Amino acid sequence: MIRALYLALGGLMLLLGALGAVLPLLPTTPFVLVALWLLSRSSKRAEAWMLNHHVVGPTLRAWRRERAISRKTKCGALASMALSYAVLLITTAPSLQVSATVAIMLFAAGGYVATRPSPAIIELPTR
Repeated sequence: MIRALYLALGGLMLLLGALGAVLPLLPTTPFVLVALWLLSRSSKRAEAWMLNHHVVGPTLRAWRRERAISRKTKCGALASMALSYAVLLITTAPSLQVSATVAIMLFAAGGYVATRPSPAIIELPTR
């Protein structure tokens, strides 16, 4: 029963991560990391699929191995945070409280991402 719940929640987190790749202000990486954690407890096959995926696999393996984020991924994450904040400001004209709260949250998340080490082991793309 618990395994089925982890599998369902892992699938939901993966879906939210995929949506985060295209929707501003919805993060991708945290959802994908949580999906990997949940799927690793419910399905070794799903876990292996994620770890061997040609797009997210190298990033997940580096995170699991070293808690590291590649320079390219850091730049992409920070740029998407900045772009998301700009989209928020331009399209919604939020109140000062909302814009400050979002700015603080993005700054904290960006600071965390920026201070993670880069992977010691560099994986070459397989495709």
